[in-house]
Amino acid sequence: MAEIIQRDGTWAFDGSTIRITPGLHRCVPLFRQTYGEVSVPLEAVSDVVWEPERRRGRLRMRLREGADPLLQATGGRLPEAADPYRLAVDADRGGVAEYVAEEIRHALLLDRIPKEPTTAYLLPGPPVPVSVRSSDGTVSFDGTQVRIDWADTSDRVKRATGPRIIALGDLVQVEWLPNSGFEDGFLRFVTPETVFSKLPPERDPYTLDLWGSVRRDLLTALVATAVTARLPHPSTRTGAGCDGRDRRRGTVPGRADHHDVLLRRLRELGELHRDGVLTDEEFATTKAAVLRGFG
Repeated sequence: MAEIIQRDGTWAFDGSTIRITPGLHRCVPLFRQTYGEVSVPLEAVSDVVWEPERRRGRLRMRLREGADPLLQATGGRLPEAADPYRLAVDADRGGVAEYVAEEIRHALLLDRIPKEPTTAYLLPGPPVPVSVRSSDGTVSFDGTQVRIDWADTSDRVKRATGPRIIALGDLVQVEWLPNSGFEDGFLRFVTPETVFSKLPPERDPYTLDLWGSVRRDLLTALVATAVTARLPHPSTRTGAGCDGRDRRRGTVPGRADHHDVLLRRLRELGELHRDGVLTDEEFATTKAAVLRGFG
């Protein structure tokens, strides 16, 4: 057993699995504490490195591409402190950290673990049900459907459409960008109908606009990961991508469907305008955004 215990957390390697447990100290980000313990099978690991510095160094684990739904959902955009595969280590424990890294690398060589991308997720992602309250509303996922309940501060268009319920089978992809405190983030659920839509996050009823507490909004990555873990693995996707193009032929499929979706979105906007939910200015702005998105 190779183990290192730090204020930031604990790494323990038993020869086949690296068990990563976040620390309970207040300096450990809420996201890591909420994500909880992660058991990483050796076959999911690409490399482990020890990065020494004068006062405090870092153990950093690199996973094989496609092995982890968390990395797939967040696309490497998690803040460094929130990364569960990074451990801050005090300088006087550098020798232990280097030993742990060497033991894992030695096992990788002995077991001949490839570095190529995986064809299936090797980590399960967060358990369900999972629910997170964000600045734009509460998003929940029970394993079969996503539900968004808008906050009182959400855009009028979103609140007027009511709760958004999306079946897992209707999802193509999840897109996530964290709120940095300087720029808003978003959590977008992409369906065949919304692939072509480019509405801004604050007006898109399939998107949570992340503009409030960075610490709390970061937890939306839990939902993004839980959904991603249950969608087809990226290596199996041979059909249309999120840019609306068929990856096999390089063409834009379903132009008739594209036109039907556009008409339906415009009809919905027209009804909101007639019912007085949207002002003339809001209707004109949103309609222009929809037409640009479908252009």
